[in-house]
Amino acid sequence: MLLDDKICKVREKLNKCISNGEDYSVIYKVSVELDELIAQYYARAAKVNNK
Repeated sequence: MLLDDKICKVREKLNKCISNGEDYSVIYKVSVELDELIAQYYARAAKVNNK
């Protein structure tokens, strides 16, 4: 699975958690997971742009 696809999937998961009123700890965990994927995305983009 591509990184873009993973980001979209986790973003959808986060949106569902928020919509469903999940516990804050669950929302936070998914949010951190999404942040890490986005950081990976930008790190890869920066690496490609530096070449």
